[in-house]
Amino acid sequence: MPRAADEPVRLTRIYTRGGDAGETSLGDGSRVAKLDSRITAYGTTDELNSIIGVVLAGDCPTELDAPLRRIQNELFDLGADLSVPFGVEGRLRVGQSLVDALEAECDRFNEALPDLKSFVLPGGTQAAAMLHVARTVCRRAERETLAAAAEHDVNPLVAVYLNRLSDLLFILARAANALAGAEEPLWKPGASR
Repeated sequence: MPRAADEPVRLTRIYTRGGDAGETSLGDGSRVAKLDSRITAYGTTDELNSIIGVVLAGDCPTELDAPLRRIQNELFDLGADLSVPFGVEGRLRVGQSLVDALEAECDRFNEALPDLKSFVLPGGTQAAAMLHVARTVCRRAERETLAAAAEHDVNPLVAVYLNRLSDLLFILARAANALAGAEEPLWKPGASR
């Protein structure tokens, strides 16, 4: 039975044994080592997506739910972008509109937050702490994307998206604490001396 238009994949079994020798397929069907920098980049993006799932499954404020769910879907789009060489036409790509939407969310959530007078330490609520974990994994995904771009044709907007997303995750961590009425942990230089 053919796939429906709204059915991106059909998996009848999860294991294929195709990767047992240390190779995997890119989105265009070409085989590469599982250690290929593109695989590393979209693997870390998948890790990031999983962490956002943990945030959503926990004490996430309802105001953050819709943007985080949208971001989860966009991260799958981003992984699809990384999995197909940039020169291949007609494939799902990260575009400027996704970056613009992240910037709009940054502005919207940051507007309600107090100005920063110190660096923020990860913590406060469980959601805020996990959003900080997501932010650091996002930064790693960005670095790995830049490494992949140094070796392969990669959509340059993928790294831009991840850079902006890490900013938004920082803001959302602060917002999670503010919405819960939790005190924001701040860095106090030399406080333990």
